[in-house]
Amino acid sequence: MLPPLQAGDVLRQRYKIVGQIGQGGMGSIYQAEDLRLTGRLCALKDVQTDPSLPPKTQQQARDQFYREASVLARLDHPNLPKVSDFFSENEHDYLVMDFVPGRDLKAIMDEARQNGRFLMENQVLAWADQLADALDYLHRQEPPIVHRDIKPSNLKLTPSGLLKLVDFGLVKLLAPDERTITVVQGLGTVHYTPLEQYGADTGITDARSDIYSFGATLYHLLTNEPPVEAKQRFLRPESLPAPRALNPALSLRAEKTVLWAMAVHPDNRPPDVASLRNALRPTGHLPALSEEGGTLVVQPTTRVPSLTIRLDQALAAIAVGLLVIAAIFTFLMPLRF
Repeated sequence: MLPPLQAGDVLRQRYKIVGQIGQGGMGSIYQAEDLRLTGRLCALKDVQTDPSLPPKTQQQARDQFYREASVLARLDHPNLPKVSDFFSENEHDYLVMDFVPGRDLKAIMDEARQNGRFLMENQVLAWADQLADALDYLHRQEPPIVHRDIKPSNLKLTPSGLLKLVDFGLVKLLAPDERTITVVQGLGTVHYTPLEQYGADTGITDARSDIYSFGATLYHLLTNEPPVEAKQRFLRPESLPAPRALNPALSLRAEKTVLWAMAVHPDNRPPDVASLRNALRPTGHLPALSEEGGTLVVQPTTRVPSLTIRLDQALAAIAVGLLVIAAIFTFLMPLRF
């Protein structure tokens, strides 16, 4: 594997590396200067694949990268960074986007927590409205685009107050009956990842996977605490504290809407981003929720027939795997003593 890029390195005789600004499991993000457009700074995403994979799989991953990058380059929305170029060099694939100045929401939230306070609900919901605009735009593309890694650190607030959803490293096009090449897509970040996204080749994700991550992001921003992982919630449904147990100042509507979005089964989440956005508004519609043992439980909403069977099968497979792991762990624990 090649070493990380260094300040001063030039790619494609055009992009001069200024420095590294991000690092993740699927690659690095660099700030770069565009030598053709004087004064323009851009973000250069290095999308890496596992070199130990068979050559055929690596080629499939590269083909998927070019297919998805070409779609991203056509997107034009104020809450998304513009993708301006993509290319391969030295066995690495690169995505070039506008550099977005400002701070990410995780840094803003961390500062509030260190000062012993919560972010204001109305401010978080104003950001949520902008994020909903971006996701609604992505999900309405043909084919729909699912981001798959929504989290506070991937939301940047510009000096003008504009929210930007950044990092397209895990994006997926929802082509009918097409399996995701997991070497490119990854799993996302555990606290914000829905259960169905753990399915690898058997997992079926759709726009409702982004809705779960949206809800988990709001949970974190409103409570200063990351939500319990979906895998743990499946095994222990009571393990997720209600948002108002952590931040009593929250409105009941905000709490119910966040928990609706974070339903473990996709069929129990809002069917689309517009429904979630509407529910967050003071006069919006909320589904029926019951309260059991201090935990809010969403009643089933309309099911999506074309995806229901495959989703249920995928979630069942994931659930069985989690139960087997839990059983093995329970059996082995006494042997350690």
